[in-house]
Amino acid sequence: MTTTSVTPTPAAGPAGGAQPLLEIRDLEITFTTSSGPVKGVRSANLEVYPGETVAIVGESGSGKSTTAMAIAHLLAENGSITGGSILFEGRDITQVSEKEIRVLRGDQIGLVPQDPMSNLNPMWKVGSQIRETLAANGVASGAAAKARTVELLEEAGLADAARRAGQYPHEFSGGMKQRALIAMGLAARPKLLVADEPTSALDVTVQQQILDHLDTLTAELGVAVLLITHDLGLAAERAQHLVVMYKGRVVESGPALELLQNPQHPYTERLIGAAPSLASRRLVSARDRAEVREQAQGHAAPLSADVDTSSDNSGAVNPRAVIQVQELTKEFPIRGSVPWKSTPFTAVDKVSFEIERGTTTAIVGESGSGKSTVAQMVLKLLEPTSGRVLFEGRDVTTFRGRELTQLRRRVQPIFQNPYGTLDPMYSIFRTIEEPMRIHGIGDARSREAKVRDLLDKVALPSAMMRRYPNELSGGQRQRIAIARALALDPEVVICDEAVSALDVLVQAQVLELLNDLQAELGLTYLFITHDLAVVRQIADSTLVMEKGKVVEQGTTDEVFHSPQQDYTKRLLAAIPGGSIPLAGSETIDVQAPEVVADDEQADGPQIDDGPIDPFASAGHV
Repeated sequence: MTTTSVTPTPAAGPAGGAQPLLEIRDLEITFTTSSGPVKGVRSANLEVYPGETVAIVGESGSGKSTTAMAIAHLLAENGSITGGSILFEGRDITQVSEKEIRVLRGDQIGLVPQDPMSNLNPMWKVGSQIRETLAANGVASGAAAKARTVELLEEAGLADAARRAGQYPHEFSGGMKQRALIAMGLAARPKLLVADEPTSALDVTVQQQILDHLDTLTAELGVAVLLITHDLGLAAERAQHLVVMYKGRVVESGPALELLQNPQHPYTERLIGAAPSLASRRLVSARDRAEVREQAQGHAAPLSADVDTSSDNSGAVNPRAVIQVQELTKEFPIRGSVPWKSTPFTAVDKVSFEIERGTTTAIVGESGSGKSTVAQMVLKLLEPTSGRVLFEGRDVTTFRGRELTQLRRRVQPIFQNPYGTLDPMYSIFRTIEEPMRIHGIGDARSREAKVRDLLDKVALPSAMMRRYPNELSGGQRQRIAIARALALDPEVVICDEAVSALDVLVQAQVLELLNDLQAELGLTYLFITHDLAVVRQIADSTLVMEKGKVVEQGTTDEVFHSPQQDYTKRLLAAIPGGSIPLAGSETIDVQAPEVVADDEQADGPQIDDGPIDPFASAGHV
């Protein structure tokens, strides 16, 4: 892509001559790697005024999170500020001592990190971790801290906060963990809140609640918010000022609505055109889908040559359905105040649906509605309390040994958390190549070629094979997880928030990739997501879940255009950016943009390709 030089417009400041709370000038951040120094941020400039919300937007690897982490002195060990200044209330904090920055963190500068999975101590109850934050910042202690903890969790949108405060992180869903982190970030009522993708794991209704709360803080307490996000709709709706970053540089900056209606830089135009919450379009071809459905019956091989695929279970079996879920129920024991006593909690309550081969079914709902639990039971990672999951007419709960191995090859998952599903000791090549090696597919040369092809399909350079998960951004890790899931050429892919961590450009490309693979190979998708804009783009049919039950289901067009339940209407109304007026929005082309070969190199060096050793030493930067 040919870039155009656009001079970033400085923030005007909401209070006329007021001094900015945060001022970044010519910031340069360099990472030391085995291949030499790499600039992650180059000459970045931005300002945040008291009570103002400024959003930094850009794709994964653009340097936006690196800029945010530099403010709180939380860069990776191999990263350092090598130029420019960061002024907080007029004081340059790039040179202050570690002791001084610890005083600022929490009390003056709050942080909501991107990954809720790795930022909570698994050995401590959630309430204890929030109380620790309150005590460390001198806000409250003892009984007052306990009461304040419950208030903060309620403010963050967590139901039954008093009981939840006594639970451990593993008992929380991804969205619930994110809400706990938001409560911690707001605990000391900081002057500046740095929110790095604070709602990426949240459903639209809770996202709306959290952002409404941040707006209240901005208005009432003068709290400034630096919002790091790849969601253009969210940024347009919540921020007064937008800063667009690309390859470590600020390429455009200005008032939010003005920038969205009249973008000057071609990269900004690409971001706007690819944002599903701003311009939701269907990526699928009706003609291709019809052909897939007509040819689907003879596409798949049986589970095994000596396995009887006829149904020996009671209940109707739809021959067109590759997956049938019948009266599926899952109960979990919930501990109360007495450790040895528990009460059953129904996470999934008599859920039934079918997925026809070659189609996409989406399950949407708020965090904790049970949608991910359904996916885990379909994958046979959880045993249902009652009900059945049929794969080609066979109950997967009866699968053992060879049958289960074949099921694993034919049904592949893409999980929500890219941090917890990639082995930190495996190179990217070994991560993607391992499933093929385990299942005895191909030789070393053909597997390497397949890995290169998969990386190309998910918009990553082949040089990425030599890196390790800790060297990648969150979005890059999720793309690796998607490539690994496709390595075995599965027939069914279960996507549990598979694109929630991706920036809009790569998200659009991945959705189109999934669509193209479906049209070409007859793939079947079960799509678990809280992003209704994504559902509108990719799904044929949609189920809406609330509190473990399916409250509405039908074709995606029916659910979106004629919702029958108030709950569904609330979900649709909460989609961010839906009412943002865009100049020429009727003609926005949301086809996936071309990916520049070096678009990821802001966070890492270009590495020459060469022979790949899948068992290379894990000693790396």
